[in-house]
Amino acid sequence: MAYRPASAHDALQHLIEGNARFLAGNPRLDIVCREKLSELAQAQRPYATILGCSDSRVPPEIVFDADLGDLFVIRVAGNVVSAEVLGSLQYAALHLETPLFVVLGHEGCGAVAAALDAIHRGQRHASRIQALLDGVIPGLDAIEAGLDPDVELQRGVEANVRWSMRQLLETPEAKMRAAEGKIKLVGAVYEIDSGRVRFLPDADAPR
Repeated sequence: MAYRPASAHDALQHLIEGNARFLAGNPRLDIVCREKLSELAQAQRPYATILGCSDSRVPPEIVFDADLGDLFVIRVAGNVVSAEVLGSLQYAALHLETPLFVVLGHEGCGAVAAALDAIHRGQRHASRIQALLDGVIPGLDAIEAGLDPDVELQRGVEANVRWSMRQLLETPEAKMRAAEGKIKLVGAVYEIDSGRVRFLPDADAPR
């Protein structure tokens, strides 16, 4: 039987527990049987929507030890918010009614690193890549030049997560559903070396 959270808080706790199992090397062995596939063929009822980066090392279903049908996942380099991404998120909110939304960045994000290079070092990229980076750059304006490269990138990754969250929260639909108490939005960063998902403090109220 698919997991059904009582609230967004319960859904978030379920993700945290799943990441703990992943870290411990003790994921659940949920055998995908015909009954489960038949159930999912009728409809999907994910309990959380994840906007994450396309990086091959950060598959949300694995790092949260989630079952088939648990997560509605949208992945794009740099967890960039675009019209297509907003449309997918709107679908999750209005039609799938997932109570929890997570923006999941990750350490060492290449898109964020490239955006910082464009801002601080004037580097330009191929046209389509540059168009994608233009979606990241506005969220990095508070990252000062001259920092240690590792510190610069760490701050940039967190700032980019908050920037994506800010864009989502400014949509009329998000404002309405947040006011109704129907959704919770949180931000997190996946640590590549350890496998831990670190949820950002006050992440549901981005600065």
